Amino acid sequence: MKATYHKYILDFKNPSGTSRGIMTQKETWFIVLESDGKKGIGECGLLRTLSIDDRPDYEEKLQWVCNNIHLGEKSIWEAMIEFPSIQFGIEMAFRSLMSETPFLLFPSDFTKGLKSILINGLVWMGDEGFMKQQIGEKIAQGFHCVKLKIGAIDFDKELQLLAYIRQNFTPEQVEIRVDANGSFDSKTALDKLHQLAEYNLHSIEQPLQKNKTDRMSELCKCTPIPIALDEELIGVFSLEEKVQLLQKIRPQYIILKPSFIGGFRGTLEWISVAEKYQIGWWITSALESNIGLNAIAQWTYLQQNSMPQGLGTGGLYTNNFDCPLEVLEGQLWYNMNKNWVFNFEGLE
Repeated sequence: MKATYHKYILDFKNPSGTSRGIMTQKETWFIVLESDGKKGIGECGLLRTLSIDDRPDYEEKLQWVCNNIHLGEKSIWEAMIEFPSIQFGIEMAFRSLMSETPFLLFPSDFTKGLKSILINGLVWMGDEGFMKQQIGEKIAQGFHCVKLKIGAIDFDKELQLLAYIRQNFTPEQVEIRVDANGSFDSKTALDKLHQLAEYNLHSIEQPLQKNKTDRMSELCKCTPIPIALDEELIGVFSLEEKVQLLQKIRPQYIILKPSFIGGFRGTLEWISVAEKYQIGWWITSALESNIGLNAIAQWTYLQQNSMPQGLGTGGLYTNNFDCPLEVLEGQLWYNMNKNWVFNFEGLE
């Protein structure tokens, strides 16, 4: 078996605002396996400044993986415990190599185009007018669940955006999730949660920065809105650490990004711990290309979670790879009439 790795720069159609600034490009890495005339591909969904494996030796580790591919998937996965995006890429690449085609990783009614995955519509940070425009677009597109990134503009203006939705749509018509990306101050967080609660929100992601576990635990006990942990899960590697974290904080939900938490194996560990403590969960992508998104979506369908998932990022880039994934009426479908447009040689 031969393995190679390749860097690929994804270009955003529109500059995308997050709590960490404006993004115009997103770097990703692919691992390509070749054996007996077949090829498999996995995406290492690194997100600079957020992934725990955003380290100077990242490319060196990719080279080590390629040099030692003969060790097999399980041994490499274990060796890459501190590099969750590489763990995910390896899992995906081996599954891709073993599959009938490189992109049909988990055959199901979803990949047959018979069933869909409910997803949320993502509203990016920006000025009030831009965010309001996006909200209108998402609802017009048929989304029944919208997720707003908050924390970038004045809080009162963000409340006004929520009021705008609620003046026009009941919670039964449109479910609202907000993601604070750790932007709230510990002292004022509870007051802000009470203000947000007036708009009948489904949940709030990561109100405080990660590692403020004592205060986050207190918030989860008395919050008027269900709290979902996101960044808090990054860098928690062992099963024992996962148990300790969820036992201490006891959030209402956790949000699972396979590229950040050790791929499918790591995600399943988190799910098992969450369910033990009656903590809800859903899965989201982490700005991967359609190659990574395809793998996550196919695997997510098999988990049979009826909540809206965070898998609607496939249309963000100008140079993504055409694929059968399609968003219609707030649902992700696998359109059997659409083909992959991908050339392995194009990665060279």
